[in-house]
Amino acid sequence: MIGWKKLNLNKTITNLCACCWQYISPFHLSAINFTIVPFDVLRHRTRERRQSQANVRCILIVMSRKKAQNEETDKLTRIAIVNADRCKPKRCRQECKKSCPVVRMGKLCIEVTPNDKIATISEELCIGCGICVKKCPFDAITIINVPSNLEKHTTHRYSKNSFKLHRLPIPRPGEVLGLVGQNGIGKSTALKILAGKQKPNLGRYADPPDWQEILSHFRGSELQNYFTKILEDDLKALIKPQYVDQIPKAVKGTVGQLLDKKDERKNQPEICAMLDLSHIRDREIGALSGGELQRFACAMVCIQNGDIFMFDEPSSYLDVKQRLNAARTIRSLIDPDKFIIVVEHDLSVLDYLSDFICCLYGVPGAYGVVTMPFSVREGINIFLDGFVPTENMRFRTESLVFKVAESATEEEIKRMNHYEYPEMSKKMGDFSLRVMQGEFSDSEILVLLGENGTGKTTFIRMLAGNLEPDEAAIMARTELFDLFFHPVFQKCLKHAEASMSPEGASQLPQLHISYKPQKISPKSQGMVRNLLHDKIRDAYTHPQFITDVMKPMKIEEIMDQEVQNLSGGELQRVALVLCLGKPAEVYLIDEPSAYLDSEQRLVAAKVIKRFILHAKRTGFVVEHDFIMATYLADRVIVFEGTPSSNATAHAPQSLLNGMNKFLELLGITFRRDPNNFRPRINKHASVKDIDQKRAGQYFFLED
Repeated sequence: MIGWKKLNLNKTITNLCACCWQYISPFHLSAINFTIVPFDVLRHRTRERRQSQANVRCILIVMSRKKAQNEETDKLTRIAIVNADRCKPKRCRQECKKSCPVVRMGKLCIEVTPNDKIATISEELCIGCGICVKKCPFDAITIINVPSNLEKHTTHRYSKNSFKLHRLPIPRPGEVLGLVGQNGIGKSTALKILAGKQKPNLGRYADPPDWQEILSHFRGSELQNYFTKILEDDLKALIKPQYVDQIPKAVKGTVGQLLDKKDERKNQPEICAMLDLSHIRDREIGALSGGELQRFACAMVCIQNGDIFMFDEPSSYLDVKQRLNAARTIRSLIDPDKFIIVVEHDLSVLDYLSDFICCLYGVPGAYGVVTMPFSVREGINIFLDGFVPTENMRFRTESLVFKVAESATEEEIKRMNHYEYPEMSKKMGDFSLRVMQGEFSDSEILVLLGENGTGKTTFIRMLAGNLEPDEAAIMARTELFDLFFHPVFQKCLKHAEASMSPEGASQLPQLHISYKPQKISPKSQGMVRNLLHDKIRDAYTHPQFITDVMKPMKIEEIMDQEVQNLSGGELQRVALVLCLGKPAEVYLIDEPSAYLDSEQRLVAAKVIKRFILHAKRTGFVVEHDFIMATYLADRVIVFEGTPSSNATAHAPQSLLNGMNKFLELLGITFRRDPNNFRPRINKHASVKDIDQKRAGQYFFLED
C-alpha cells in the first residue's frame, strides 16, 4: 500500500506497486494525467469487502490531457449575487458567514460584520453548497451556476456580487435590431454601452480596461468597427427613454416649443402627422397623458440628426393603432448609414418593426446573456420556445404556445348563469359614450378593443358602479328574463320564471365586482405581505389560489418588500393578485400588461384565463397588447368612434367577427404563426395583406 504522493510527470516514477506500473509504462508520461489513490480511502471498510478485495492495493485513475481539457471547458462557474436592498447585516446575526463550510475551514469566502452595509462573497472560493442562500433571513443571496465558457464573453459588471452582462447585441446599418427579454436581464445596460454612455469593463470592475484592450476583446467582430467609430466621435446616439412619465420633471414648455428647438432634420410636420401630435402643440408638457408623452418622446428622437437611434419600449401607454403608427415612424428612419435599435415587450409590434432579433436570457438581476442575431420569426419563436438551438441552451422549462381555444370542449363549457346590461349613455365634457345593450355569462372573458379616448375605462367604471350613467334604457322583453339596473345591472337568470314577478325580481342578488384600475397608485405604507393579509386574507392563504395565481405571478419573491418601493411591474403583479383574490362575480381588469415584460404578460394572461374558467366567473379586460388580447378573449366588445369626441360600444361579438371588425377599422391584417399560433401583423401592401383584405379576412385563423 502506498500513501498520497505528488508525482512529477517528467521524472521517473518510483514507489509504485507492480500492478500500477504495468499499466503506466506503455504510455508517454507527458501525454497523460494520472492519480494513484489508496483503495481504503474509496471503499467502505466492511468486513465482507475487506475479505473479498484483500489483494487490491490501490486504484489507478488515468485520463488523457485532452479529456481533462474538455472537462475544464464544460464545468460550471458560479455567480454570487447579494441584493443590496435586502442585505441588512445590522439586523441579522450574519447567519450566511457562520454557516458557510468554506469559512469554517478558515478561508474568507463570505466577509461581513454588523457594521458593514452589505455582505461580500468570493466567487472563486464558493463551492455552491447553497447553505447561505437558505440561511439568509432576508433572502438577499443568490448563487447561480453558469457555463464557464460564458466567462470569456463577459461584457460588463457593475460591482462585486452584482449583475453581469455577457456579450452584446450586434447592430447593422440600414436595419432595425429588436431586443426581447425579461425585465432586469440587461437590455437597458446593453443600450447604454452601444450608445457610448457606459464604458464596458469586461467584468473587471476593480481594474477597468482601457479602450485599446476593449477593442482587442471585440477583435474580429462587427463591434470592433462600431466602437472604433464611437471613440472617434463619428457616431451620435439618440435614446428614447424607457420611463416617459419622468419627462415633465426634466423639461418645461409647450410641445411645439420643444419640438421646434430640436427640429434638425426639418421633418417635423410629417412626424407630427404620423404620431398624431398636431392638435397638442400648444399644450404644456406637464399636462400630457402617458400616451401623449410617449408619442412626444418618439417624435423628439425622430426629428434630430443622429447615427444611432435607440427606442426603449416605444409602445407603452399606446393603443393598437398608435403602436403601429409609432412602428411605421421608426421604420421611416431607416438609412444605409444609420443604426436603429428597439427594445419592445409587445411581440406583435416587435415582429412588425424589426428586421432581425437578439434574444436575452438569464436570471433577472443576476446575469444576462445576449444571443447571436436571428431572423424576426426565428428569434421570437426561440424566445417563446425557451431554447436556443445554436447554443444548445434551454432557458425556460416550458414553451409558450397560443391557441384561441385549447380544445373543442373549451368552447362548449356549460355556462349556468347569464347576465345582461342595458343600453346606456354617458356624457363627460365634450366626450359622449353610447353603450349598446349586451349580455355575457360566467366562465367567459370579454376583451374591450378600441383606441385610447373611446370610453373603454368609462364603460368599465360604469359597470363597476363608480360612475353613474346619464341614461339607462330598461325595456320590457318577451324572453324569460328581465333587466334590472343597480347601479348598472343586476344578476339575471335565464329561464327562471320566478324572476318575471316583481317579488322574485326584488330578491335577486346584486353582482359583486372586483376592479383593477388602469393607473396604480400605491397608498399602503406597509409590506406586500401585510397588504395581502388585510385585503384578501382568505384567498392569499388558500392552497388553490397560491398554486394558480400567486406562484406563477412570483409574489413570494416580493412579499417582504415595502409597497412604496415596488417597481411598476411588481406593482402590476400585486394589483392583479389583489383583484383576483377578492370574491366577486365579475372581474374588471384595465390594461393588465402595463409595465410587464413579454414573459410576464404571457404568464399573467394564462393566470387570468385559468382563474376565470375554474372559478366560473366573468372577466372584462381592456388590453392593447394584441397577443395577450387574442389569448384572453372568448368574445370582444369593439369601441368605434372619434377619440375624445364620441364613441359607441357595440354589443359583444365572437372573437373572429369582433377582431375582423376592429382590424378593418385599423386597416391592418393578421396571420398566425404555424408553429406556436401567435398573431403576426402582415406588412402593409404585402401579397398576404392584399389577399386577406379582398377576402374580408382581417383576422386570419388557421385550423
